[in-house]
Amino acid sequence: MNSLPVLSHLPSDILAIILSKLPSSSDTKSFRLACKSFHGVDLVHRRSLRVLRPEFLTTLLTKFPHIHTLDLSVCPPLDDVAVSALVELTESTRGVKRLIMSRLAGLSPSGLEGLVRVCGGLEVADVSYWCGFGDRMAFALSCAEGLRELRMDKCLGVSDVGLAKIAVGCGKLEKLSLKWCLEISDLGIELLSKKCVHLKFLDISYLKVTSESLRFIGNMQKLEELAMVGLKLVDDIGLHFLGKGCPSLKAIDVSRCINVSSSGLFSIIRGHHSLLQLNAGYNFFEISTTVLHWFKDLKNLKTIRLDGARVSDSSLQIISTNCRFLAEIGLSKCRCVTDECIVQLVSGCVTLKILDLTCCNALTDLAIAAITDSCRNLLCLKLESCSLLTEKSLDSLGLRCLLLEELDLTDCSGVNDKGLNYLSNCSELVCLKLGLCTNISDKGLSYIASNCSKILELDLYRCLGIGDDGLAALSSGCKKLKKLNLSYCTEVTDLGMKSLSRLEELSDLEMRSLSNITGAGLSVLAAGCERLSELDLKHCENITDLGFWDLAYYSRNLRQINLCNCAISDVGLCMLMVNLTCLQDAKLVSLKNVSVNGFELALRACCMRLKKVKLLGCLKFQLSSQILEYLWARGCRIRWD
Repeated sequence: MNSLPVLSHLPSDILAIILSKLPSSSDTKSFRLACKSFHGVDLVHRRSLRVLRPEFLTTLLTKFPHIHTLDLSVCPPLDDVAVSALVELTESTRGVKRLIMSRLAGLSPSGLEGLVRVCGGLEVADVSYWCGFGDRMAFALSCAEGLRELRMDKCLGVSDVGLAKIAVGCGKLEKLSLKWCLEISDLGIELLSKKCVHLKFLDISYLKVTSESLRFIGNMQKLEELAMVGLKLVDDIGLHFLGKGCPSLKAIDVSRCINVSSSGLFSIIRGHHSLLQLNAGYNFFEISTTVLHWFKDLKNLKTIRLDGARVSDSSLQIISTNCRFLAEIGLSKCRCVTDECIVQLVSGCVTLKILDLTCCNALTDLAIAAITDSCRNLLCLKLESCSLLTEKSLDSLGLRCLLLEELDLTDCSGVNDKGLNYLSNCSELVCLKLGLCTNISDKGLSYIASNCSKILELDLYRCLGIGDDGLAALSSGCKKLKKLNLSYCTEVTDLGMKSLSRLEELSDLEMRSLSNITGAGLSVLAAGCERLSELDLKHCENITDLGFWDLAYYSRNLRQINLCNCAISDVGLCMLMVNLTCLQDAKLVSLKNVSVNGFELALRACCMRLKKVKLLGCLKFQLSSQILEYLWARGCRIRWD
């Protein structure tokens, strides 16, 4: 009996609950296409909207009147004209609480202010990587008085003046990210600390601020999370200020602060016994014994990262003994990590869910056996470049860590088909990285595909034994795959592309130097994988214009493409740049069949939306100054190779 008529007669509130439980966007799309009643429920209950083209903005907001999240990040041509049309749609826009505007370029300060005002209930805004976002833009944004969360990452034009205006106008801010805002100084942080007294999260990573800023931050009574990665002008004095202040601090990231020593870390630990997360990676040659002994007071610590430091059996034993509730530990590139170290660590930290052992290349199967014996709830394990591991480690994981979701085995030369057979018991795997595992073949990949149907991301970089048969198994068993790296898997041919075309969810594909792929292979791939948003075709030299024409026709969602060293012609490149209306990032180096005039026409076709482009250095003197100036004015970053 067909169940659709029964479901279609359910009350709309019940259908709305069913809709909210659907796990992916494709499931949601299938739901609304099933029948008119389902489509009507989607119209009324849709809460988020991602706009691809500015001319559809008003139509979409009228169609979906109850939007809470409006994403304009993939709509860079948005300008003041499009925003002005929203003035008459206050019924549709007043419910917008979250506005994502990262990487925009076309709006003026008055346009931004108009957009903020029509979204009168705005609480969350993201203007990260907006090339033209400076102090005047900050003034416009400051009219959002109810703003509680703001991301301004890499807004290079914002200075202390702009930050001051936001601090005064948006006094209710609870979360603020200023990462890479290089014009902000201690003066701006001082004013921020005085005006935004409700801040709970602050990211000042990579700013040119000194320890004085940490003195001001120490006065923030409600601050719970502080990220201060890569502050080269901050020293132990600044951490002493934090140790005496910030009474609510629960998480701190001081990684890559090169002038901080164990003394400063000691101040943080001594002053904040309730810390839940501590990241001190790439700061110390070795953590002092004094600091380690103070770990006994961090009874509730959930996360610790000591990446890059020298560790020993005794140091990890101290952590194991005192931090019994650790859920995550990072020892990436730590020196002197041995099997004995890991045995000591996991003997006490049985609640570990995330363990990063990247480049701990002295570890053997004994360490993995200890991990799997103690940490049965492990979700994420990173073992890149642990080259002494063999199939026995994968056997241990397949027997005991059945909840594992993410596993990185990049450059683990001991991984083979037999090991992948053991690993296939980990049916919850979502992300698996097997790059540079040269001893695996299609047979091993078929083991994974047959039992790990939940995989979303798979890295097969330079797995020379992988070919068309492996991809056939993958497309049959891993239907949800979204991200795939096949670069330098030279055995793959057009037949493999035909298999991949059945992966309807695939959005990110790297396939560098696949010399057996032709235009026919790219055509069938593009026709089947219409969700592709990132595609790397570097050195795929046998793809003809026929493939690129079909790519232009089917892959309208592409936002990033790498065509370096491809055989595309003037006509093919222009066709791509005209039709790929969502394209923001293009790498166009060493296109031997494209003339200067071809580059000029192609760039003119997409200059309104392009945000990044990579070109040969000689074109800097051959392209017209008009097109180069226009690209710069629109916020496009040109990288000359």
